[in-house]
Amino acid sequence: MFPVGKMCEILKVSRSSFYHWKKRKHSKRSERRAILSAEIFRIYQWSGGRYGSPRIARELEAKGMRGLRPLVARLMRERNLRSIVKKKFKKITNSFHRYPVAENYLNQNFQVKSNKEVRVSDITYIRTGQDWLYLTTVIDLFDRKVSSWSLSETMKV
Repeated sequence: MFPVGKMCEILKVSRSSFYHWKKRKHSKRSERRAILSAEIFRIYQWSGGRYGSPRIARELEAKGMRGLRPLVARLMRERNLRSIVKKKFKKITNSFHRYPVAENYLNQNFQVKSNKEVRVSDITYIRTGQDWLYLTTVIDLFDRKVSSWSLSETMKV
């Protein structure tokens, strides 16, 4: 910590001005902004960082606090609060290919009476730092447990 006199000298401010600034009463506007900012942060934390300014403004309205969305957005920017944006679903399956398609024997009937009677398989794509990996799983429908899986860099066997 530096002495007040030295800081005032460097910043070219008189000591009396500094003490006058330190003793001043906060305006109602700055008090309201501080309360609003704290409430915004509380709602943001409660939502797990998912709420942006429109949803936080609605939450504030529900609590009887009049927090306009642009003000909420400004206060969020000041505190570096950014909502987590869910990416839109992107279809990556090509349904119009020339490859043979397996017959649908189950026809959405997933009720199984014994173990190892019906197994289903699926492929999922996993993005890595360099490329994609393909995860293939085989699940027994009786107990819904993975009976086998394979991770590969290509979709070929």
